[in-house]
Amino acid sequence: MGVMSFAPEALKNLFKKPVTTNYPAEPAVYPERSRGHIEISINDCIGCGMCVRCCPCGTLSVDKIKGTWTIDRFDCIACGYCVEKCPKKCLFMKQGYQEPGAEKGTVTYTKSPEVLAEEAKKREEMAAKAAAAKKAAEAKKAAEAKKAAESK
Repeated sequence: MGVMSFAPEALKNLFKKPVTTNYPAEPAVYPERSRGHIEISINDCIGCGMCVRCCPCGTLSVDKIKGTWTIDRFDCIACGYCVEKCPKKCLFMKQGYQEPGAEKGTVTYTKSPEVLAEEAKKREEMAAKAAAAKKAAEAKKAAEAKKAAESK
């Protein structure tokens, strides 16, 4: 008698459209407000570290000189604070989930060599300008001191 109670339900399901989807053949449709995971457009990143400072879990790290941005995906809760705080909007939430890996670990993104070379050149130019401005300020101060000494 227990088997016969499921017979009407089994017959109904034979003629209905399946509830599940054929996942690999059809792409998954995620709910509208699903968070997904964090991705970065690394060449647009300025390395300011705002994302690192606002991350509640401490999963991010930035190295401005090396041009790297690192995330520990296992510790990230995908809250999106880093995406909101990024001044260049190079961080974004990607729909779906990251692919599973064999080991827990961090993911490091590195800027392209062309972008790193351009940034190094800009840093050198800014350092040269700062040195020239400092030298000019010292010369002006020395001239003012000499002028003040002569007037006394």
